[in-house]
Amino acid sequence: MARVVAPPAPSRPGFLASIWNRQLNHYPDTAPRVMYLAITVLATVTLYYELYVGGSVATLLLVNLHMSFTFYVLTLAFGALIGAFGSLFAGLTDRLGRANLVVFGLLFTGVFVAFVLPAMTNKWAFTIAWFVVSFVEGVCLVATPALIRDFSPQVGRATAIGFWTSGPVLGSLIVAVVGSATIPAVVTDPRFWTHEYHISGVAGLVVFVIAFLGLRELSPALRDQLMVTLRDRALIEARAKGMTEADIEAALKHPFRQLLKPDIIISAIAVSIMLLIYYTAVGFSLIYLTTVFGFSVKNANGLGNWNWGFNVIAVILVGFVSDRFRVRKPFMVLGGVLAAVMTVIYLEQAGHHPGYYTLAVMLALLAFGLGVAYTPWMASYTETVEARNPALTATGLAIWGWIIRIVVFIAYLCLPLVINTVTPLVNYGPAVSAYATQYSSQLAFAQSHPTVVAAAQKVPPPVVATAQSIPPTVLATAQTIPPTVLATAQANATQLANAQKFAPELAAIQANPALFAKLATYSNPAAIPPALAAQAISAAGGGAQGLKILTTIAANKAAISGVIAAAPALKTVATYAAQLTTIAPYSAQLTTIAPYSAELTAMAPYGPQLTALSKVPPGVLAYMNAHAAAVQKAAAQTASQWKTWYWICFGGIIFFLLSIPLLRGRWRPRDARRDEAEHETMVDAELAKLKTTA
Repeated sequence: MARVVAPPAPSRPGFLASIWNRQLNHYPDTAPRVMYLAITVLATVTLYYELYVGGSVATLLLVNLHMSFTFYVLTLAFGALIGAFGSLFAGLTDRLGRANLVVFGLLFTGVFVAFVLPAMTNKWAFTIAWFVVSFVEGVCLVATPALIRDFSPQVGRATAIGFWTSGPVLGSLIVAVVGSATIPAVVTDPRFWTHEYHISGVAGLVVFVIAFLGLRELSPALRDQLMVTLRDRALIEARAKGMTEADIEAALKHPFRQLLKPDIIISAIAVSIMLLIYYTAVGFSLIYLTTVFGFSVKNANGLGNWNWGFNVIAVILVGFVSDRFRVRKPFMVLGGVLAAVMTVIYLEQAGHHPGYYTLAVMLALLAFGLGVAYTPWMASYTETVEARNPALTATGLAIWGWIIRIVVFIAYLCLPLVINTVTPLVNYGPAVSAYATQYSSQLAFAQSHPTVVAAAQKVPPPVVATAQSIPPTVLATAQTIPPTVLATAQANATQLANAQKFAPELAAIQANPALFAKLATYSNPAAIPPALAAQAISAAGGGAQGLKILTTIAANKAAISGVIAAAPALKTVATYAAQLTTIAPYSAQLTTIAPYSAELTAMAPYGPQLTALSKVPPGVLAYMNAHAAAVQKAAAQTASQWKTWYWICFGGIIFFLLSIPLLRGRWRPRDARRDEAEHETMVDAELAKLKTTA
């Protein structure tokens, strides 16, 4: 015979036994039930805070650990994939229970987030540690909604789910609030991102202690039954007393085969796609707001306060209202339509310059719409699972958790294909912007005069210094002399000097070429006939002057002959004699700068600008040359790419709206109240029957 599940012993278990055995064999009264729900919500908030904390310091994390945006997105994507299989594992909580997984999951994630992740100094170590955390989070974040369902009858389910749904939203809000309060406007420490992880992890350990001491769960005999109102309490406890282990085992047989149905699968896919915009905000709103609209990290987190704050209000408020009217679907439609409209309005801001509070209002309304749609959906989804088998609630939530993480995984894989502008904007954009501001005039000149800058880069600094030492008038004079003339003058510098030195002698020779040619035949001046000598003296001017000229010619025969031999070349420079005289004292300097005359000529009108440009550190120019173009291109493209992604998110909301009819639940409150009245009649009848048989 099947063994009946025994009631608990009257004595209380010892402390060590209670650490592991957390099951309740009686449905708790209101006060302890609310406490268990509160601890579960607190655990959910903390787990999501730990999961999302990286979003508040994403730009710092990328730079410090040398991650590209694509690598970062893939880290999140594969973390979601690993979390998906953690969610599937959490389906076992229908057999093993929920509370211990939550309690010790809090311990594990708290230690990792507080101490292990901040100790990582490279992207691969961080990624591996993150994968471990993601798996544990995937387990815990399916176990917590299962606990919420266990402790909340259907007529109050949306309220309880609303508080649970506030977990991820409050987690995001805490990330934004703590980030905006603790992250300075200007971050100088490259490891500052670890500060936010320390805070989050310590908070997780505190909540672990609370859950360790206070969290309990229903026994399988109680949680495996459907509870519509609190009036069902007596009935489910009476049924539990007669429930055998064989009954429980039969209810848990082939769990996935029982629940892999279109209403469950399609609904889970639809809500996951609707939440693409939420997960985009969780992982990338900081990046989006800083790169597209230019907000600081602090102000971007401040906008997150508006987003998550209004989302929290929505998920809790709509839970009360949905339970009050006993319907879910109309609220899903209202929230989905508001979210879809605000998504379009929000995405159209990309490429423009909306103010801080303009974006704050848009984000608030968008988040409010998502909250109004999601809480009733979650309540309706658990009711849809219960309609198939209330004993498999955790399995149904595991299917939802697996699907939502697979959708996030696929979405994060696709995101870098749609948006490829983030890496240059995040990794190089701040430095490029800072340099562009500090050296704006110099960089503007370099950009508008590339040939001048290229010419300046070819001229060695000593040559520039030499050119600057030459008076401008001399440089201007030198520029009026044709290069060939200048080259000839430089090649015949000695002859030119001798031509000036022996000008009277050369004039006499030029006037009497035959006479002086005859004199040249006498190697010994003493052998010149007196008559010929007298004739030469007379031709040279006569008297003492003529004698002096003849004497000078005789003493400097070689030098004068050199001038006469170079006469054709000297004739080409004669026109520029005055200019050559002006530049003569600077011939050495002019010779030094001559190979760079074209470059120096191009540079000449821009002396002050080039001087200012030379004072810019070489590393700045190299950095700007390497990255400025990529940053400018990314800045021009990023708005349109983000708009494309948000249009995809808009499509996800529309798909969600179309899937609503698949879920259990009424559209009209009066129909829902009629169902509730019929259920209460059935409960009364069954209780009466149990009393009669007893």
